[in-house]
Amino acid sequence: MNHWVIYIDNNSAKKNFIEDFQKCKIPNELIEYQHKKGLLYSPFTLEKLIDEEDKHDHKIISTDIQSLETMSSGEQKKALLHYLLKEKPNFIILDNPFDNLDISFQKELKTILKEHSSHISFIQIASRKADTLSFIQNFGRLTFDTFTEIQDSTFEKQTKKHSFSDLSIPQPLENLASANNPLIQFKNVSISYGDKKILDNISWTINKGDFWQLTGANGSGKSTILSMITGDNPKAFCQEIYLFGNLKGSGETVWDIKKKIGYYSPSMTNKFKGRHTVENMLISGLTDSVGLYTIPTEVQKRVIEQWLLVLNLHDIKDTYFNKLSTGKQRLVMTARAMVKHPPLLILDEPTTGMDDESAALLVILVNKIAQETNTAILYVSHRKEPNLEPKSVYNLEKTPSGSIGYITTT
Repeated sequence: MNHWVIYIDNNSAKKNFIEDFQKCKIPNELIEYQHKKGLLYSPFTLEKLIDEEDKHDHKIISTDIQSLETMSSGEQKKALLHYLLKEKPNFIILDNPFDNLDISFQKELKTILKEHSSHISFIQIASRKADTLSFIQNFGRLTFDTFTEIQDSTFEKQTKKHSFSDLSIPQPLENLASANNPLIQFKNVSISYGDKKILDNISWTINKGDFWQLTGANGSGKSTILSMITGDNPKAFCQEIYLFGNLKGSGETVWDIKKKIGYYSPSMTNKFKGRHTVENMLISGLTDSVGLYTIPTEVQKRVIEQWLLVLNLHDIKDTYFNKLSTGKQRLVMTARAMVKHPPLLILDEPTTGMDDESAALLVILVNKIAQETNTAILYVSHRKEPNLEPKSVYNLEKTPSGSIGYITTT
């Protein structure tokens, strides 16, 4: 049984490649799959199934206990794989199957795939070389929209690497980072949804200038913690949680909280579908708006000019954001979250779907922010990125009575 991995970067036309494959427009090297039954294991498939279940009130993958939409990302991926395997296809295209999965789910997924590799062919699309399935012996890469067979996974990209200038991070326009210390404090916080306890007695403090990584298994409560920090979770009102010096529920508004936070998650990129230039994207970060609704001041323009120079993006400042590669979009969005110098910068799985080179560059930017500013960073990820330099890691460990937290230093 033949299995393939196809390496992609952030300029690869992955979506077009998959769509062509499903229409039997297949490269000659993969012609054995033409007119055979193939299925797609991808976020695209999950979105389609969730939409179908919602529209028709019909359970396809959902169970009587839990709907597909409310499952954690790991549970969704496992449920989708079991659903596809029951269809008994000749091959399955695996679209970055390990994104957003904790180590335990990754191991479980790899075991399931290996068990079925004797009778189902797998075509893995991978942004990261380290994710390559061990039983795969055929290798290819997708450069823009061109597929090429390669000998193994050790190829080196022949592209010019983007880098940052030696300039320092620009100074803030206003001193938001002077918020009260500690910035965030959880004291014996326990959270339940119905009969299910998610967090058990969490105590954690984030101070000015800290650099934390938050990690934990799928469903361990990371999203719950983030939603309480950002002021979006009403369950925080019944807890002893201090946000920027104020006890939650003591009269602050959600906007009071959010203006002190810079936040980026890859899902936010989809909000910016209009004709926003790179320069305007960064300027909008000063006011937390989706687009520009007021004419920026000369001072604001000068600050953003400095950011463009630091990022080495000045030459493309007038390029539309939606025309950039995924890697450059992520850099812009991370900088956008930081331009106002918030007391706290939250980066939620920022390297999901990025290739090795682009992820490495984002890590350099995050480390630079940590070294040159007073902003505290909360970096949320299952993946341990090479060269990322958090000072401490807050680990969530699932137990029968909810997740407990403990700290490790790096």
